[in-house]
Amino acid sequence: MTLIELIDHAAHQLDAAGVVFGHGTTNAFDEAAWLTLWQLGLAPDTSLAPPDEDPDSCASQAITPEQQAEVAELVARRIATRKPAAYLTQEAWLQGVPFYVDERAIVPRSLIAEVLAEGTVDVWLGPHTQRVLDLCTGNGSLAVLAAMAWPEVEVVGADLSADALAVARINVDKHGLAERIALVESDGLAAVPGPFDLILCNPPYVNAESMAALPPEFRAEPELALSGNTAGGTDGMDFVRQLLADVPRHLREHGVLVLEIGHERDHFEAAFPRLEAVWLDTSAGGDQVLLLTLDALKAWQATEAPT
Repeated sequence: MTLIELIDHAAHQLDAAGVVFGHGTTNAFDEAAWLTLWQLGLAPDTSLAPPDEDPDSCASQAITPEQQAEVAELVARRIATRKPAAYLTQEAWLQGVPFYVDERAIVPRSLIAEVLAEGTVDVWLGPHTQRVLDLCTGNGSLAVLAAMAWPEVEVVGADLSADALAVARINVDKHGLAERIALVESDGLAAVPGPFDLILCNPPYVNAESMAALPPEFRAEPELALSGNTAGGTDGMDFVRQLLADVPRHLREHGVLVLEIGHERDHFEAAFPRLEAVWLDTSAGGDQVLLLTLDALKAWQATEAPT
């Protein structure tokens, strides 16, 4: 059996089992390729193109029966447990950077990573940008990417979960950034040493109806990192409400907040009418990540924020 045949076979198994994707892949073939390449010790960007299109392709590489059995066992675990592939491999990639992850933290997939890599927010930054906060840091991936994007800045990664911070510590050390990234246990902004020039936040924002309908792959992740209804609400905006109330006091002049709200734009705009947001383009569209300036936050608080 060749490598491409093995991947195709695994993809058919995943499709037939009805597993759900969304933790780094969007379809059965990509998921099968990820699991197979990882199990065989091959790089995730290994070429699988037809050999006549790419002479360096590994598609026709012969796979031994022993290797086939190892891949089959991993695919069977993916199907039986319904855990995200990243939890089985304990590895996730974001913008070409590898990160350790396990069940203590959400699988990293934030669209804010694209914003950092593509320089989308750079127009709001400048020499004044010295301190960056990654709030709800999870496994620390955005904090690491921010430190890589801006080598001169000081970065703080904060999370309510001590377990998630333990995972973040692994990644900070893995990428040699312990001197530039501080990790802080904090409920929202309560314990972070502000102020900051830039705050990144991929918070829990899933509404109650969506939480109830989550497939097992997403229920395998910490609920704390997903549900935005911890204060009794149902629209997923509980954490965001407190964040927007607190954040102006934690931003320096010219500071900005970059916030991810996924598919919750309708709930966000219903909760914060007339809050002047800049919606940023990502591969998922222009309605999942937004930017708020300090001036916009102050203007909203003066007229719209609850008293």
